[in-house]
Amino acid sequence: MPTDRPHRSRRSCLAVPGSSPKMLQKAQTLAADQVFLDLEDSVAPDVKTDARATVVEALRTGDWGDKVKVVRVNDVSTQWCHGDIDAVVGGAGDVLDCIMVPKVENAGQVHFVDHLLTQIERENGWEIGRIGLELQVENAPGLTNADAILAASPRAEALIFGPGDMAAALGMPSLTVGAIQPDYDGDHWHWVLMRILVAARNAGVQAIDGPYAQIRDDEGFRRVAVRSRVLGFDGKWVLHPGQVDICNEVFGPSQDAFERAEDILDAYRYATQTEKKGAVMFGDEMIDEASRKMAEVTSDKGRMAGMTARKVPDEIAYHERATWRADNATD
Repeated sequence: MPTDRPHRSRRSCLAVPGSSPKMLQKAQTLAADQVFLDLEDSVAPDVKTDARATVVEALRTGDWGDKVKVVRVNDVSTQWCHGDIDAVVGGAGDVLDCIMVPKVENAGQVHFVDHLLTQIERENGWEIGRIGLELQVENAPGLTNADAILAASPRAEALIFGPGDMAAALGMPSLTVGAIQPDYDGDHWHWVLMRILVAARNAGVQAIDGPYAQIRDDEGFRRVAVRSRVLGFDGKWVLHPGQVDICNEVFGPSQDAFERAEDILDAYRYATQTEKKGAVMFGDEMIDEASRKMAEVTSDKGRMAGMTARKVPDEIAYHERATWRADNATD
């Protein structure tokens, strides 16, 4: 089974009800990095079984471009989970990137899904382990067992925060999914977010923030997105087309930040390889190995988003590139 998972861009993760052909068609035209076709909370119990065929048809016939294609199945404790995986992966596993498992509470639930995927892959002659897992924690057991959950399968690619179910599970007096409570002096989700982030980084996977349900409140969405991005999260769910561009902007570096990161990497590479120096001045700033690691984070995110740096003449020294770019910004 592969141990090095694909490093996919997940700045914006668009949730789409799997029972709605109209919304599934619309999702293909949006600029979200990822689309997850939902069979869980956004699909009524009476139509969950029928929605499986709708999802398979959309995956097989839709024009998804380079989007990450994910299906969120019902959680392992329900009567639908096994049938969801069997129908969706059996019908469209060759064009599917990941399965999202909600309400994960322990490693055993991940083992169940991992083994089931392996059986379907083997039955169809597909590469074992190609289909990844996105794991969503939404209650106290899931949060407590986050490290074991991520260690349960090499398929794991992302750990996702589920704020709605988490608020209910913890007994919080909240009625809006993903909102920050104004009566709390600070961010009442801060510890939960950091717990998820640290577990994700410890396992080498991405950390994804959950939804913000006030879909017409762009300012509020931006505020909570910036909060999790500043902590280090890789992306966030979007529930409405109007949130996609905001999400991509917040979780992707600006052109200036990307180019600065690229210049730091070039300057440090030149300093260490040519000048044999471990620390060097970059404008008014001293950069060293720690600076390289920080710049690499921004550079990687920009490259995943398809960004390229503006060309700088070869005669411009590495430490002078940022000044040259600023002076020639309108060229």
